[in-house]
Amino acid sequence: MMDIEGFRAALGDIPVEDNERLVQQKSRDHYWYSPVLKEKLEHVTADLIVTPRNNDDVKAVLAAAYKNKVPITPRGAGTGNYGQAMPLSGGAMLDLKQLDAIIDIKSDRVRAGAGIIMSKLDEATKAAVGGELRFHPSTYRLASLGGFVAGGSGGVGSIRWGGLRAAGNILGLKVITCEAEPRELDLKGNDILKVAHAYGTNGIIVEVEMPLAAAYDWVEVVAGFDDMVEALRFSEAIARQDGLLLKEIAPIAAPIAQDYFTRYQPFLKEDQAIVLIMVAPNSAEALSLYMEHFGAEVLYRSDEADDELKRRLPPIYEYAWNHTTLRGLKIDPTITYLQTQYPSLEHLTKIMDMFGDELPMHIEMMRFDGGVAFAGLPIVRYTTEERLDEIVRLHEENGCPVFNPHRYTLEEGGMKRTDQAQLDFKREADPRGLLNPGKMIAWDDPDYDLNSGGMWLFSALETQGAA
Repeated sequence: MMDIEGFRAALGDIPVEDNERLVQQKSRDHYWYSPVLKEKLEHVTADLIVTPRNNDDVKAVLAAAYKNKVPITPRGAGTGNYGQAMPLSGGAMLDLKQLDAIIDIKSDRVRAGAGIIMSKLDEATKAAVGGELRFHPSTYRLASLGGFVAGGSGGVGSIRWGGLRAAGNILGLKVITCEAEPRELDLKGNDILKVAHAYGTNGIIVEVEMPLAAAYDWVEVVAGFDDMVEALRFSEAIARQDGLLLKEIAPIAAPIAQDYFTRYQPFLKEDQAIVLIMVAPNSAEALSLYMEHFGAEVLYRSDEADDELKRRLPPIYEYAWNHTTLRGLKIDPTITYLQTQYPSLEHLTKIMDMFGDELPMHIEMMRFDGGVAFAGLPIVRYTTEERLDEIVRLHEENGCPVFNPHRYTLEEGGMKRTDQAQLDFKREADPRGLLNPGKMIAWDDPDYDLNSGGMWLFSALETQGAA
């Protein structure tokens, strides 16, 4: 049984917060993107927040947790979208924001504490060696490096570098185990995959080493098309051009931008699909040739805007990836979204024809196993959970995988399967199952039928609801 008082007494001078309002605030991420998760997780809260100041503090916290059987849920900046950082069993939130030191910068890589904000890290690497992280989420100015590794899968830059877990995109991790005597483990190579995108269920990430790419003053472009299919054809074509140095390509169907992108509305035209692009200055002219060939209309270019306008406009990546949905939710809180993949343009157009305006399409172009992929983050005009499940089913029946953001477990949403290496590592690094419990079905219920279509509800949720 959890002994929260014994745990707290063992922490010494490590900062602890138990103000109920603040604890509840830190117990949340952006789970409310999903009306399903909003209902299921609304009552979830930790008992207290612990804020370690260094790696030794993390070890002390995890030793106390092990002894007193207190669940630990790690938290970066809380920008995840489907409950990855929510404490289903109560216990302690482990706020890693103070682990933000830059440990080492080299010409081709950087090592830093897990709590550092990604944009701050890029500022330092650009100044030191003219390099930047290969990619980042749309929450770049808020998200922590460790949180991105633990919960993310790709982002701005994935059109060149693929997914976060692809070989070479993470160079090293330091994790701390939850045992009687916690250990610091330095992971490299294939061992990195044991904890990358595992939601902190099998080790606390305290340091991250990432490769750097050349930093550019990226040119931001908004291109307009009268037809979404033409916007998609154009996006696929420029994504396949090896000589074009691009960081972001996001085709977005009308009326998403017209309805939700308020700051950019003066540049938009009614009923036009748009493509958001980030291009290196040395590729901007070549991109213009492709835009002309495909009949694209230049709606906005940052290299042609004055400084005052550029200061007033948010960066274009804050209208892409998960920010597209966020912009929409601020205008229309009844919508939600999906995370999908479309094997070809034919698959994508079939889905668009099937759902029409019920599913306004937002695509992120990315590399996947050496090819170009259509990664979908379509807006869903939500009506009922049953209809949402039907939309998921129809996608899958038509060969379009869904990584369900209305589920909070690795297997139902993020991973789509049980990762045996992650499960085996959890047995080694977290023998009592105290790290972010309830997020790995294979640990709690290996007999769960992943094809059942139902949500796996961790039993502690019922306990939390009765508390």
